[in-house]
Amino acid sequence: MPEKKQPIPLDSIRAQVERCHRCPLAEGRTHTVFGTGDPHARVLIVGEAPGKNEDLQGEPFVGAAGKYLSELLAIAGLTREEVFIANVLKCRPPSNRDPRPEEIEACTPYLREQTRSIDPEYIVTLGNFSTKFILKTEVGITRLHGQLHRAGRFKVFPIFHPAAALYDGKKREALENDFVTLGELLARPDARGEGSTVACGGASVAPEER
Repeated sequence: MPEKKQPIPLDSIRAQVERCHRCPLAEGRTHTVFGTGDPHARVLIVGEAPGKNEDLQGEPFVGAAGKYLSELLAIAGLTREEVFIANVLKCRPPSNRDPRPEEIEACTPYLREQTRSIDPEYIVTLGNFSTKFILKTEVGITRLHGQLHRAGRFKVFPIFHPAAALYDGKKREALENDFVTLGELLARPDARGEGSTVACGGASVAPEER
């Protein structure tokens, strides 16, 4: 049997990210945004990409959406210190545009290594880009949010991006309800997921238009 590959320590992955020039986004960044939180967190939060404030400070979710994320985590009985928060991209796209496929391809090996190192029980994906990447699906977040899915050994719980609720008040109730559900899932006794019923993301759902 081949020897199991050992996870890379987070500090080593961070150093790789800070040196990274795999795509042109590196040329326009102020800081890389590796992620913060508990290196052995039960919950890994995955957003889309850094914005202006995140690029300036080198930390994820530090603007208005970040403040709201902290409030949402509290609804689930969590603090930022108890989870690990990362993004699909580690550098800010110009003018906060959507990540491009080639940028996602270049950057996501770092997210994979982060996930292996942290080894969370739950991955909470915020918005379309992280959800589609983690679940390997083209189904949009509107169809998938608030439902438990499986990606390998991980439980995946897609939720609207907090920034969406800042611009669309209708999403606020859905967001807060989903974090209530997340708190209920975390309170279940079936830790590490064996025995719980989950849906396979995208397995039997037709793709929807974004």
